[in-house]
Amino acid sequence: MSVKDKFISFIHQLQDDICAALEKIDGKATFREDRWERPGGGGGKTRVIADGHVFEKGGVNTSVVSGELPEVMAKQFGVNGGQFMACGISLVIHPLNPYVPTVHANWRYFELYDANGSVKDSWFGGGADLTPYYLDEADGKHFHHTFKNACDPFGAELYPLYKKQCDEYFVNKHRNNETRGIGGIFYDYLRPDANRTAEDLYLFSKSTGEAFITAYLPIVEKTKDLPYTTANKDWQEYRRGRYVEFNLIHDRGTLFGLKTNGRIESILMSLPPRARWEYDYHPEPGSPEAKMVEYLQPREWA
Repeated sequence: MSVKDKFISFIHQLQDDICAALEKIDGKATFREDRWERPGGGGGKTRVIADGHVFEKGGVNTSVVSGELPEVMAKQFGVNGGQFMACGISLVIHPLNPYVPTVHANWRYFELYDANGSVKDSWFGGGADLTPYYLDEADGKHFHHTFKNACDPFGAELYPLYKKQCDEYFVNKHRNNETRGIGGIFYDYLRPDANRTAEDLYLFSKSTGEAFITAYLPIVEKTKDLPYTTANKDWQEYRRGRYVEFNLIHDRGTLFGLKTNGRIESILMSLPPRARWEYDYHPEPGSPEAKMVEYLQPREWA
């Protein structure tokens, strides 16, 4: 089986596994599936959960698209066009309880073909990051350690490198370089070379993807039934506003989808159902909210 076929099988299985795990812990809401086709070739499965006991809104999407390389993509990659194939899984989960963190993750694979249909370039990307509104340090350490354990068999240098890349990417530069959350791992444009085959990179992506449930679900289980107030909810929605700012101003995937006439419902799935903005708001010094802001800079977790 080709690496492409293995990766496609992997993302569809991961979508099933993650959705089943989230439905089980929610206990009320289930995912609605929307299958769609891309006019130029391929399509995807968008799955959305909403108004649950635990999850206010979330989506777990897979797509496998192919065809003529759009002009905007050709310019971005510095090529003269050709045929392409892109496949991946992307998820964002916005919980109801402010003590449960929002989480984002994606894993993807891209192939570019020459005139004869042979692969002339390919690469992998992916990662996961956590955005808490209140934080027990043990949860941050658990999330990071889980992904470190998934990376380490492929090289002890990988987790520190991809953790650093995550810290540098998920940043609201217009907000004094405030990070979106507490990070995780992030990598892109991993190409086969003399040291790593496409199979090696596939197995690495599979390992980090399969770590997601172990990284996130225990935190949800621990925090989903904690009591909260209207003030806690207000703070969650205020911080969600920063999440929206990052996605619409800085996120390459969101901007790319908007520029290439992507499926708008899938692109904007990442946005929370409710968010707020308040003029020149600062949390009370010494409060749990102020403590959370202190975590919004790169730090060592694992």
